[in-house]
Amino acid sequence: MLPALFRFLSRLPLPLLHNLGALAGWLAWLLSATYRHNFSRHIEQAGMTAAKNAAIAEAGKALLELPKIWLRPQDEVIERVVKVSGWELVEAAWQAKRGILFLTPHLGCFEITAQYYAAQKPMTVLYRRPKQDWLAPLIEEGRGANLKLAPADLSGVRRLLKALKSGEAVGMLPDQVPGNGEGAWLPFFGRPAYTMTLAARLAETGATVLLAYAERLDYGAGYHLKLFPLSAPLAGDPMQRATQLNGELETLIRHCPEQYLWGYNRYKVPAGAEPPEAVKTR
Repeated sequence: MLPALFRFLSRLPLPLLHNLGALAGWLAWLLSATYRHNFSRHIEQAGMTAAKNAAIAEAGKALLELPKIWLRPQDEVIERVVKVSGWELVEAAWQAKRGILFLTPHLGCFEITAQYYAAQKPMTVLYRRPKQDWLAPLIEEGRGANLKLAPADLSGVRRLLKALKSGEAVGMLPDQVPGNGEGAWLPFFGRPAYTMTLAARLAETGATVLLAYAERLDYGAGYHLKLFPLSAPLAGDPMQRATQLNGELETLIRHCPEQYLWGYNRYKVPAGAEPPEAVKTR
């Protein structure tokens, strides 16, 4: 039933999907007290309540556009990217024969950024299989031949390292909560968040680190892919680098706060991990 619904949605026009998504965003807000609590607390923590109403609708758009990104032919998907800013940073990395580490938070249409790059050159993305078994084949079906999936385990990390050392690109969601033992409690918008240190470690390969997100344009007009360099070279040990990356993500999110997934439980305590308060008192 659900796979059939996804396939049906993938055939609808993007403007209609975004209109339905805006409605779905408000329904989720009204029907789930937990979601409403997390959303409000996170956006208030970041000091961006002015973007709240727009962000509620944009979260629904992010959900309803996924079938179109995953299930339509790759050529059709990348045609939705109608404007690109900062592509010269990618070309400079190619010229220098350096690997590229793309860091794309839960901002805008984060699925289309990897698709766009992989239409041109190979890219490996860190992939955590969804808990819903029916969803995994749909996600995996929408990957082109150049978009390789690396599992979120040690074997996947090896694949990422190999890709970067070979001068290829790697992509990940740096604000995704890692499993216990794979991160550290570091500040994110002024509150401790369990933060992956993998991105900071991968940067030690000498790869070009780029921040990226695809801004969702009004009225289903497509997406504007935006690429940015780090404001300063990463420095210090992995924890200091990861802290710096969190700061870079905060700056990026401030560019388009209404399209960040504030309902994502960024501050949750992973199973088996000690909460930040316990870490401080040890």
